[in-house]
Parts: sequence; structure tokens; C-alpha cells
Amino acid sequence: MLIDQEPMNNPIDLSRLASRWRSSDEWKKMVEEMDSAEPMPSHLNTINSSGLFHIVSTDKMSVLYNETPQHGHDVGVVQADCPAPTRRLAYYFEMTVKNAGQKGQVTIGFTMQHFKMRRQPGWEANSCGYHGDDGYLYHGQGKGESFGPTFTTNDIVGAGINYATHEFFFTKNAKLIGTVAKVIKGPLYPTIAVHSKNEEVTVNLGRTPFYFDIEGYIMEERLKQQTVIEKHSLQPNISHWIVRSYLLHYGYQDTLKSFDLASESTYSSVSSSTENGFSDQDIYALNRRNILRQLIMNGNIDSAFQKLQEWYPQVVQDELSVICFLLCSQRFIEYIKIGQSEDAVSYGSSAITKFYKVKSYADLLEDIVGLLAYKVPAASSLGYLLDVPQREFVADAVNAAVLSTNPALKDPNRCMYSCLEKLLKQLTLCSLERRAAMEGQGEAFYLHFELQSAGKSKRG
Repeated sequence: MLIDQEPMNNPIDLSRLASRWRSSDEWKKMVEEMDSAEPMPSHLNTINSSGLFHIVSTDKMSVLYNETPQHGHDVGVVQADCPAPTRRLAYYFEMTVKNAGQKGQVTIGFTMQHFKMRRQPGWEANSCGYHGDDGYLYHGQGKGESFGPTFTTNDIVGAGINYATHEFFFTKNAKLIGTVAKVIKGPLYPTIAVHSKNEEVTVNLGRTPFYFDIEGYIMEERLKQQTVIEKHSLQPNISHWIVRSYLLHYGYQDTLKSFDLASESTYSSVSSSTENGFSDQDIYALNRRNILRQLIMNGNIDSAFQKLQEWYPQVVQDELSVICFLLCSQRFIEYIKIGQSEDAVSYGSSAITKFYKVKSYADLLEDIVGLLAYKVPAASSLGYLLDVPQREFVADAVNAAVLSTNPALKDPNRCMYSCLEKLLKQLTLCSLERRAAMEGQGEAFYLHFELQSAGKSKRG
């Protein structure tokens, strides 16, 4: 029976550790959510349209205006089946003018969902359109403005949204014509319009390669962004000290020694780290933290517990503390890992049962004890508990707990993350804030994407 009780002193918040306990299913769900593709426009929506066109091709990619318009409201307007996706640098589509008809009043652009479907794109608010008969650009104003060349039969015209610069851009026959500020908020639908007899157009929403080099355009835009970023100067040797602070924070003493030895001819001595904006506060108990990490990573939990009791009794004095819970849980897992289920049951009865008093441990306890239900635990949905990252999680928690005992520690949160992790969190937050300022449009920063891309480029 669970009792809503919490440890007297719980300095470690499990959910805030960089190596927080996550099952493979949980990670998979997170990645799927980040990787999930937005719906892409695939055809013209002939239901939500003006209907003022006589023929629609069976694939819903072509329209023909086969009437004689009587007034300005006899426009054949049709949108794509869904709005342009926004979680990207740019979106683009094209239109081929099969026949310019009597007046060549063909238009390409973007409109909102409830646009008046008997008006040319750009004639009404919350819309933008590039018109073929005069080459004018209309964007919600009654009067158009000179923008580009006219277009007629056999011309291929494109319209896009650059979410990085917050602009619409238009092309003609594979050449960029120009851009205009995107002041419209909300989802926008790729839209085309025909307005005189025999005007016929076919759209390409990405089923076949575009005539305009959209990939080259996107690459060029990325290079522009990169150029702006690279203009910002960094403090000398900043990368070196960030890596060093990471090794210090997590107690990788042997790696730190090798790192310092390899770089001593290039960088100044250890003491100069404070001159580069980093404190040597993480040196606190470095040797002991290194020993504790090695014991835990080797599965020697009993020895790690004994060392903590000897060196930092305040960390384990509360038998319900998160550190005691993690170490006892890991000892239970180690029994399972080497196939000693009976010992695991016996140990669980004597050492694990007491943690049922703490409600916040319930989910973790359920997973841990759940290992006993499987004949081959490693092959089960809980098999992640037997992997190396689980030991690393426990080692990181113990490391943070030891750092929290430093009497010189001014910021309690410092024991949770290294400088490197704080920078990555800052980077992600800045990206999210920037995207929020653009109404949630544009590319989002996903660290796992960046790491995957870096890995692919190295392998390539």
C-alpha cells in the first residue's frame, strides 16, 4: 500500500537529471513526436472552392475556366487540401500555365481558410497573390504594386513562404522574382485562381521535382543564417573549457587527466580556467566522485553505498532519500542482471519494500519489480533497466548529491548540470522563444536531429 510520504531531505529531483530514467518506449514516443511530419498539401480542394471552373482533372491537380466572366466576382479560386506546413525553413509550390486564356488573369499565392473564394488572392485581407496579367503583387490591399514580369502560356510560376525571414517569395521559370514581407498570421493555404475564358493551370505540390531549385534556395538561406552566426566572436579556448568543465562536473578524473595532458602544450594550466569564465568549484571531491562513479558503473553497489556512508553520511542518513532508493533499486537490478531472481526477491523484501511509503517512487518501483515477471528480462519492455545508461543515471544522481554537500556551493542548481548541458538547454530555449515570436512557424531546434546529422556527415 502506497503512503503519501516524502523523504525528509531530497536534494535531487529525478526529473531534472540529464540522464533521467526513461524507458525505450518513452524515448521512442518522444522521438516520434519530434519526427512526426506535418500534413503536406497533396491536391486541390474542389469542395471548398468558388466552383467557377468547368473542368477539374481526375487527380485534382488542374483546373480550367470555361465560362465568360460577367463581373469581378466571377473568379475561379481553389485552395490546396491543407495549409502549408510550418515546421521548416521554407514551403514552396508551383503552377504551370497551360493556357493563359483570353485575358491571362491567372494568380498564384496564399490565402487563409475562410478566404472569400470568389475574389482573387491578394484582393482581400489575409491573402497574397502574384497576378499574371499585370505582374502586380496584391497583399490585402485594393491596389496592387509593381512586382515582377507578367506570365502567360507555358510559364511555370512558383510561390513560397520563407519562415526564417518571414517573407513570401515568388518565382518564374526557375528564377526568383522577389519577396514581400509576410504579415499574415495563422495557417495559409496554397491557392491558385483563373478568371477568363479558357485559362487552364496545373499545380505541382511536390509530387514531382520543382522547376525552381528549392533545395538550393533553402541551402543558400541556411548559409546566410550560418554566416550571421559565425560573425559573432567567442571567447578564446571556450570549447576546451566547456569540455573540461563537463569532465569535472561528472567526476571523470582519469579522462580529465588525459585531456589536460593532451592539451597542456596548447592551453594554459588548470588554474586559468577561472579566467575563462569557469569556476573550479566542480573540483570538489573529484577523486571520491570518480571512485563512486566507477563502483556504480561496475555494478558494485554495496561498495558505493559503504563509501557514501563513510564519506558523506548526510546523503544517506534518511533511509527513504532518493539516493538510498536509487542505490537499493540498482542493487535489486544487478541481481536480476546476473540471473539471481531468488536473491532479488529476498533483497526486495528486506530493502525495497520500505520505499512503497513514498508516493513519488511508485512508477519507478513498478518498473523495477516488474522485471521479475519476465522469463528473459533483457528482452522485455523493461530491459532498458539492465542497460549501461541505467547505471549512468544512478551514478549521475550520486554525483549530484555529493556536489550538493559542498559548503562553498552558492547555487543549489549547479550540482544538477554541467556548463555544457546548461548551454544546450539555453540554446533550445532560445530557439523555442524565437519560434514563438514567429507565431510558432519556422524550424524548431531538436538536439537529437543535430546529433544525427553530425553523425551522418562524419560517416559520409
